[in-house]
Amino acid sequence: MEKESLDTASTCVEVEAATALGAAFEGNEPSMHPTEAERSVNAPLFSSFNPSAAARLSACCHGGAKMAVLAYSLGKREINQYFSIKNAKLLSLVAVILLTVFHTVSRYYGGGDTCEWLLSSGRFLGESVWQPYGCMMHKYRSTEAKSCLHQKRVAFIGDSRIRQLFYSYIGIINPDIREDGPKHENIPFEDRSSSVNVDFLWYAEVNNSLKERLIAWIEDTKAKPDIIIMGAATWSIKLHSGSSESLQQYRSNMSSISQFLDKLAEDSEVYWVLQDPVYEEMLSDSRKMITNQQIDQYNDAALSTLNSSKRNGKARVKILSASRQAAIETIAESVDGLHLPESTRNVAAMVLMNSVCNKVLKPVDGSCCSPLPAPNVLQKLSALVFLASAAGFVALHALGYNRRHKSKPPSDMESGEEKKPATAVAGLRSPLQAVCRMGLIMAYFYLCDRADVFMKERKFYTHSTFFIPLIYIFVLGIFYSENSKEAKLLNREQTDEWKGWMQLVILIYHISGASAFIPVYMHVRVLVAAYLFQTGYGHFSFFWLKGDFGLYRVCQVLFRLNFLVFVLCLVMDRPYQFYYFVPLVTFWFAVIYASLAMWPQILQKKANGSGFWHMAILLKLFGVLSVICVFAYSQGMFDAVFSVWPISTLFELQGSVHEWWFRWKLDRFAVIHGMLFAFAYLVLQKCQVLSEGKGEPLFSNRISNCLLFISVVSFLTYSIWASSCKNKTECNELHPYISVLQILAFILIRNIPGYARSLYSSFFAWFGKISLELFICQYHIWLAADTKGILVLVPGNPMLNILVSTFIFVCVAHEISQITNELAQVAIPKETGALLRRLLGVAGVLVAILLLSMLDKGWR
Repeated sequence: MEKESLDTASTCVEVEAATALGAAFEGNEPSMHPTEAERSVNAPLFSSFNPSAAARLSACCHGGAKMAVLAYSLGKREINQYFSIKNAKLLSLVAVILLTVFHTVSRYYGGGDTCEWLLSSGRFLGESVWQPYGCMMHKYRSTEAKSCLHQKRVAFIGDSRIRQLFYSYIGIINPDIREDGPKHENIPFEDRSSSVNVDFLWYAEVNNSLKERLIAWIEDTKAKPDIIIMGAATWSIKLHSGSSESLQQYRSNMSSISQFLDKLAEDSEVYWVLQDPVYEEMLSDSRKMITNQQIDQYNDAALSTLNSSKRNGKARVKILSASRQAAIETIAESVDGLHLPESTRNVAAMVLMNSVCNKVLKPVDGSCCSPLPAPNVLQKLSALVFLASAAGFVALHALGYNRRHKSKPPSDMESGEEKKPATAVAGLRSPLQAVCRMGLIMAYFYLCDRADVFMKERKFYTHSTFFIPLIYIFVLGIFYSENSKEAKLLNREQTDEWKGWMQLVILIYHISGASAFIPVYMHVRVLVAAYLFQTGYGHFSFFWLKGDFGLYRVCQVLFRLNFLVFVLCLVMDRPYQFYYFVPLVTFWFAVIYASLAMWPQILQKKANGSGFWHMAILLKLFGVLSVICVFAYSQGMFDAVFSVWPISTLFELQGSVHEWWFRWKLDRFAVIHGMLFAFAYLVLQKCQVLSEGKGEPLFSNRISNCLLFISVVSFLTYSIWASSCKNKTECNELHPYISVLQILAFILIRNIPGYARSLYSSFFAWFGKISLELFICQYHIWLAADTKGILVLVPGNPMLNILVSTFIFVCVAHEISQITNELAQVAIPKETGALLRRLLGVAGVLVAILLLSMLDKGWR
């Protein structure tokens, strides 16, 4: 409620500021009169000046307050004058080119790959979450570890510190294992279900005994482990009191075993674990000679020996030093100053598991040491289409075909609001240019999330990473408050604003990983429901008022909703259901269309205030609700319908419709709620019950105050309930039934006061017009690893990285919105015969894509 009050207070000032700008310099102070030269330079600024506005400003504001209002409004105009979307897009293009060159050079000429980054460097996010440099580390579960290590032999060789690592490693395979084996002996471990054998072999020093063990494995290949992890030094320091002779002997022994390690590394994965630091103050008297200086010297000796046998710039024996970096931050938590705390050991074990298993299982959120997927047939064909379009565009340009076409601003087809179609684009140059621009954008998508160019990092939630950006965007939204063109309930500017701020909140929610915090998760679930509520409200209003059930309208909506996702499915090799919101909105549009288009078609003109026809439309909506309930309470029937081929190709994810079932069921009533609200509102409007003039409350003062009180209480009650949620599953069960309370409460709070209904935030409305593109584009060019992580364009500076990636991301989303609008005018002709032929061609293309996809999976 405090946010609402702040928004209202700020926008009240903006009402006066926006209307008084023109008269500001013609007020009571002669020194503020502009000269003619100033007027000519600032023509756009002075064009809106008027004396009546000056009077309102003088009555409203005095002294410093007046100057503050002027500074506020002038500052906003300065921003708008010098920062256009066209300039922003050019700047983002330059940024993309420079960043691509920088990362390419750094990756291929600066040395190092994601495997080396995983093993060598990183940092803690919070207290115990390890983030390798430049890539994402997957958290392996027991089933995954068993699958990766099936029928493999793993050997840990070393002292008590390696024994600790051994226990953390087998703890991933079997979480029930306990560290209770013998101290200075060999320890075997076997998981019979997966035929995995992991052994710890006690070799506290690098000596002849260790050398003989390595030689034995080379001679007996059947006994040789598939993975060898080893390391030792502290016992050599302890037994020889850190003498220089001991260090020389260690270096000599490392040299003698290095050739055998290289030989083993030809067929096995061999890791040498660098010695972790100690906490000298906590060491017992018998270990006082083990100093960090000594450990550094022994590590240097091991590195110099192992690196001397590099081939093609890489050592065959892999060096694990990430655990050492982690230990530097946590060794103070050690119980004896020598052995690492459990959290640090677990980091080293998980690093090893990622190094071994990422290339086998290829987890989406495990980009470290994971091979790049080879482009499939559809990806190659998509690239050829874009290249052919580029060639065609260049050819037309070379021939002097320079006709230009100004497209209209992108319309919002999913809102259900009617837009007059623009004149069809003449010729091929404009559509080819649009396809070329789309091809360049898709190349950027591919580089971000399918190529090994840019870095990726995992999300890590803290309250500050979510709430601080939230405050920033709402301050900006208030700063850009303006008078709306009309004061109707849920007018176009207001619904764009609503979609805009909701989309920005959802974006912050995704990039901050706020789904881990249940109260935020539940509130964001309401925002998703509100989007679907708007879908029901917008499309019902359009069909009820206009009665346009024509094929052209349907194709326009479906193209607007699905074009970007269709292209991404081909380019990024992802199923349709992966972009779950688009299938959801498309499905509900089809439901709304079918329910209202079927006989009898009931429109506002036909109903004409008749209670009979109003009852008939309510019966239709009740029928839709009944079908929803049948599917919601019968998962078997739901699965039977949506698992049938070819429908299953649209709704399956990883061979199952479970994800579709979860998404559909979670907000199953939101659309019908939106349709019912639209019906009630339009009937009340027709009966002239509502007062929708500027500055007028929606109802009489008594009713308005009563509804406002109920709305505020409902809004806060839901928020309190959501904040008290402890379990997502239980709260999700209640969400479909009660989310509408907060949605309706927001609508009434936003629309009952006349002054609130007369204002809107142009900042939020701008984002609302491209909300669909923002939601989809975030998957690959803002987030990373299919939303599991964060794209890193500027390494080493998280704040600057977010600013740069966000700037590029928003510019790309806006450009895609314009491209979609331009191509929709070409792809969907108004003439019915031409449209049917076009649809037949599209059906043929879709069948060909489906067949190629099936064949490609068979070949793979």
